[in-house]
Amino acid sequence: SMASPALLMRVVASAYSVAEKAATIVRNVMSAGDLGIVEKAGPNDLQTKADRLVQMSICASLARKFPKVTIIGEEELPAGDVTEDLIEDGHCEEILKKPCPAQYTGIKEEELVIWVDPLDGTKEYTEGLLDHVTVLIGIAYGGKAIAGVINQPYYNYEAGANAVLGRTIWGVLGMGAFGFQLTEAPAGKHIVVTTRSHSSALVNECITALNPDHVIRVGGAGNKIIQLIEGKASAYVFASPGCKKWDTCAPEAILHAVGGKITDIRGNPFQYNKEVKHMNSAGVLATLRNYDYYASRIPNTVKESLVP
Repeated sequence: SMASPALLMRVVASAYSVAEKAATIVRNVMSAGDLGIVEKAGPNDLQTKADRLVQMSICASLARKFPKVTIIGEEELPAGDVTEDLIEDGHCEEILKKPCPAQYTGIKEEELVIWVDPLDGTKEYTEGLLDHVTVLIGIAYGGKAIAGVINQPYYNYEAGANAVLGRTIWGVLGMGAFGFQLTEAPAGKHIVVTTRSHSSALVNECITALNPDHVIRVGGAGNKIIQLIEGKASAYVFASPGCKKWDTCAPEAILHAVGGKITDIRGNPFQYNKEVKHMNSAGVLATLRNYDYYASRIPNTVKESLVP
C-alpha cells in the first residue's frame, strides 16, 4: 500500500485549495461592490473586506487541519468565530500524488511556519488594477521558505467573458514550480520591475544606477515575482523598507524552486522563523537569472541607507 503523503505535501495540497477558495472570496467582494476600505497606516496602506475575510478563511481552514503549525497573517484581526462558509477543507489530489523531496519527509507540524498575505496589492485592488492582485501562502521550515502557493484571482480577466478566470501557481524547493510557463527575460535586456505606489528618492536612485532598458511599475510582491518567472522582467528591485515576510515567503519559495534568487538589497537572505521581525527593512532584490549582475550594481550609498 502507498505510504500516506508526507506532511509538507498535505499542507501544500490543502493550501492550494484554500487559495482557490480565497480567490472566490476576493472576486465575490469585488462584484458585490462594497469593498469596506479601512486605512491602516495611511492612504497607501489599505485593508478591505476581502483582506479580512480571506485571512480568516485561510488561517482558520489551515489551523483546523494542521493545529500545531504556526500561521502568521498580515492583518490584525479580532479573535472570533469564523463562520463555516469560510472554511475550505479540500485539497489538490495532483499535489498529494507527487513524492515529497527527501529532505522534507520528516517534518513535524510544529516545525512549520505559514506566512499569509490574504490580498497582496490591496491598493491596486481598490483601484481596479485587478491583474496585480495575488493571494500568498508561504511555507517555511528552519527559517527558510520551502514551499509556496500564489493565486491570481483575476488572471485572464481581460481575455473575454468565456475565459477561465484565475490561476494557482505552486512550488516546493527540490521539486520545482507548477501552474505557469517558466520563461526567461529577453537576453541582454535589463528590465526592472519595481513598486507602483511606494516610490521614494532612494528607490529611484537605485533603479537609475542599474541603467535599465525599461522599468515596469506594478503593485504586489507576488505579481512582481510572476513577472520574473514569466520573462516579463529581469530583476525586481525595491530599495526601501515596506515589504514584509508574508509578501516574500511564498514568492521566494517559487522563485528558488526554479533556480532564481531573492535577497534584501544588501544580499542577505530572508529568515522566516516565527520569532523574526515582520518587516524586510533592507528592501528586495530578486532575479530569475543573472542575480550577480544586478547585485554588483547596487550603489553602496543605497546599501548604507537600508539597515536590515
